[in-house]
This record gives sequence, structure tokens and C-alpha cells, in this order.
Amino acid sequence: MTETGDVKVGIVGLGVMGLGIAQVFAAAGHPVVVTDAYPPARETAAARLRAALTPRVAFGKMTAGVRDALLARVSVAPSVAGLAGCAMVIEAIAENIAAKQALFAGLEAVLAPDAVLATNTSSLSVAAIASGLKHPDRLLGLHFFNPAPAMRLVELVAAPATSVVALALARDLTEAAGKQVVTCADRPGFIVNRCARPFYGEALAMLEEGVRPQAVDAAMRAAGYRLGPFALIDLIGADINLAASEGLATAMANHPRYHVFQALRDQVQRGNLGRKTGSGFVTGQPDDPTTGADDSIVLRIEATLANEAATLLAEGGVTAEATDKALRLGLNFPRGPFESARRWGLPRIRAELIRLERRAPEHLKTRYTISPALGAMI
Repeated sequence: MTETGDVKVGIVGLGVMGLGIAQVFAAAGHPVVVTDAYPPARETAAARLRAALTPRVAFGKMTAGVRDALLARVSVAPSVAGLAGCAMVIEAIAENIAAKQALFAGLEAVLAPDAVLATNTSSLSVAAIASGLKHPDRLLGLHFFNPAPAMRLVELVAAPATSVVALALARDLTEAAGKQVVTCADRPGFIVNRCARPFYGEALAMLEEGVRPQAVDAAMRAAGYRLGPFALIDLIGADINLAASEGLATAMANHPRYHVFQALRDQVQRGNLGRKTGSGFVTGQPDDPTTGADDSIVLRIEATLANEAATLLAEGGVTAEATDKALRLGLNFPRGPFESARRWGLPRIRAELIRLERRAPEHLKTRYTISPALGAMI
């Protein structure tokens, strides 16, 4: 275990995510240096961080003294040159690979040779971001979930060239800051965004088949899920969900398992994005008291979740235990996909996937093809 006491951490990008990550490490006692290419983001960073912490003081979850000590550990640098001396720098800038590559090339010029470079990307290849660096072995993924101070999960992404030393330091620092870290390979969607696609996708497939969103959500809530898939899309934003779905579909060569359903595109086209617009699949819609438990809906979604998780597992770089943990923590699922599959039993999971494949339209049949790894993992 690396001693993490006064290790200096740098953050580049001062949007909601970057500022939240800065709060995480400052709360753990680290001196944190932050910067952003956009001057107003730098100029307002301290005030925005104070504003984020003040309600915790008001509700008695943090003393004013603790808040002020946390704020004192965060300093704003005018450029990345001010991050010299940081043992680890995390970028949380826009999802643009050229911008990230340029940033890390600039950081290499000012940081010590053994400093760790971490990207908070949720969708881009870590290896691709590292290409062109003099020391690509020190770049890795640290994917925090929003809001970073509250969400416990962090995905630690190991690219093929990433050194074990860099991975160990990043894990130690992040776990010491109170997060639960799961390691995953550098594949599209990592664990959570990849394995969660059927949660949304099968709900959207059922919608296109005539099942009401309220019925799907009610069934999943009755099965222990905090939010149904449509409520979760509304919370995230249909536009954000669509972008993630399209990105993963492209990265996975448009395999039918990642099919982007027209119902989601239509929702975005209509501007019914969910909570942020006041209207969505279930947001702003009347409740339906006739809906409730429905095992057929739950089985369909959980069977496809298990099949996707088994497919990822067969590719290597992740464990069944890590996958279950990631889905529980990253999406607040009551259980992970392999835990769900064991509850149903392999025969029912297999039978459901066969049923879905037989009734699916031709362009979606291979969406339900059973992963050879499924049986061995349940």
C-alpha cells in the first residue's frame, strides 16, 4: 500500500465533474491543484466549491471548520505548468480525443517522469488517448461517476501499456479517498456503461412493442430497483443516454446488442429529455395505479443483462464479482447481473434468451444469442 498522506493531486477541467473530483481528494487530506483552460472556470472555482459544501454545513453533515480546511487545500493554477509536483493528475475535460491527447502531451512536459496521468473519460479508448506520449505506460483511466463526491464507484481502466506501478498508485490514492475501485480492461463502455445497455435497451424494445413505460418501471421497482429504466433515462437525460448509446453502438461495430432504438431518438427529437425539461418517458406523465410486479418484464431485462455481462467477462480483464459490484454501486442496482442470473437459474435465463431470439425481428435476432460464457459463470 502506498503512503498517500500529503501526496499532491492535480485536476484539469473545472466543470461539475472536475470540481467534484477535486473535492473528493481534498476531503481526504490531499493538497489539490486545479486548473482549466477557460478563465471564468478558474475564477469561479473556489466560490463554486464553497457553494457546494455550504449545504452540508447547514444540515450538520460537516462543520464550518472542516469545510474551510478542505477549501484551503485546493489551489487554482493559471495553467498546467502550475501542476508541477503533482504525483497524479486527473483530466476531466470534454470528451474529445484530440484535446485530451494535447493536454497530456503538455502535462508530460511539466510533471515528473513517475507522475501518473489519469483520464476520467467514460467513452474513449485510454490506449488511444495515450498514443503519442513519451511514457504511455503512466496513463490510465479513472472513471468517476456523477456526482463524484457521493458516488462510491470508480472504474480503474488499465490500457495494455499501463504499468502496474501507475495502477497501484492510482488505486491506493482513490481507495484512501473513500472510493470503491474496480479494475477493468480498456474496452468500449468499460463495465457499467457497457453492461447497463440492456437495462435501457430492453425497456425501449418493449416500449416499441406496446408495453407502457410505467409498467416497465413499476415491475423493476417491485423487483428491488430504486429506479426503473425509463425513470433513469429521464434522470440522466434522454439526450445523454442517446449519445452514450450511439457511441457504444459505433464502438461495437453496430452489433444488434447495442441497437439504438427509434423510441429513444424520437424522444430526443421531440425535446422530451426528462427531468431537465419537465417531460420525459415517465417525468410529467400521470401515474398508473394498475401497474406493479411483473416477473416477465424483470426476467427479460435481467436475462439480457446477464448475457451482456457474460460476453464482457469472456473478453477478459474483469471478474464476475467486479462486474456485480460495479453495477450495484454505479447504478444503485439491488444486485449485479450474475447475482440476478443465479436467482433465476441458468435454465430460465437460457430459455428466455431463446424465446426472445425466436420472436425478434431479423435485424435483432443476434441481440439475444446466448454467450458461450454464460453457463460457466452462473
